[in-house]
Amino acid sequence: MENVIRARIVRIGNSRGIRIPKVWLEQLQLGEEVELSIQQDKLLVRRARVTREGWGEAFRRMAEQQDDRPVDRAVVTQWDEQEWEW
Repeated sequence: MENVIRARIVRIGNSRGIRIPKVWLEQLQLGEEVELSIQQDKLLVRRARVTREGWGEAFRRMAEQQDDRPVDRAVVTQWDEQEWEW
């Protein structure tokens, strides 16, 4: 059975909000920001994802599978050879 509580919608300036029980905040490890989405008739609240979260692990797996090689061959142009300066 779902863990369900009733919450009142409270006025916050021109907006509205709900209070989330502290135990749920701790259990879900919700920080100062969350992501909100609507799924059919439900409001979904989840932890805000960190930019590039999980990329390190993904790159490690790619390297193990030798799937981290360039897709295209490098093309050197006349500009690269004559005008480019480091």
